[in-house]
Amino acid sequence: MVDGPVRRVALLGGGFSMDEDGVLDDWVLARARRARPRVCFLPTASGDAEGYVERFMEAFGPRDCEAAVLPLFRREHDDEELRELLLAQDVVYVGGGNTANLLAVWRTHGVDRILREAYERGTLLCGVSAGANCWAEASHTDSFGPLTHLPDGLGILPGSVCPHYDSEPGRRPSYQAAVAAGRLPGGWAVEDGAALLFENGEPAEAVSRRPGAAVHRVEPDGQGGTRETPVACRMLPGEG
Repeated sequence: MVDGPVRRVALLGGGFSMDEDGVLDDWVLARARRARPRVCFLPTASGDAEGYVERFMEAFGPRDCEAAVLPLFRREHDDEELRELLLAQDVVYVGGGNTANLLAVWRTHGVDRILREAYERGTLLCGVSAGANCWAEASHTDSFGPLTHLPDGLGILPGSVCPHYDSEPGRRPSYQAAVAAGRLPGGWAVEDGAALLFENGEPAEAVSRRPGAAVHRVEPDGQGGTRETPVACRMLPGEG
């Protein structure tokens, strides 16, 4: 039994930046620790792209939550204000983009340490694409151009993460090859339209916003290949 607040991370295969129905975003908000959660968007991986920020506010502004954005490329807060802002959130939502750049910028500004503290205090950490990759020990990424392995991450979740498992050409075989060769530890592959919630480091709930979208556990099979095991997903109300 783990003392203290439940520590949560959600890996999203969609959300406001990919889907029009808002089903996965509603699912995230329903898992926050309060009914009207404070939600902060970190668009770091996109270089704080203005259009991305606008889409977040259009999606979350009308919802029953308190929406905020934390830019780092034009930083507005000193160290103490930055820490107070992040620790006050019920949900930290990380956008997609370049995983390697995201990690570098966060470490420069100390955001990595604050997010770990927020996690330990019960803030739900979540994100899509790079925003899913960043929480694990390692990930599968196109941060350097071609698809490759990135043996780097915050390490809040053990193992590795692969986003866009079904939608981007080469993702599935490239991730499996990296796991089989030991370049990435075994981990979780998330298809677009699915999501996986961890509680205290263990998978707790897998969901899907459309029929067929899935999450997979991918591990070495001990014979030079991989073993892919689907995780049962609950269909969310919406398009399905």
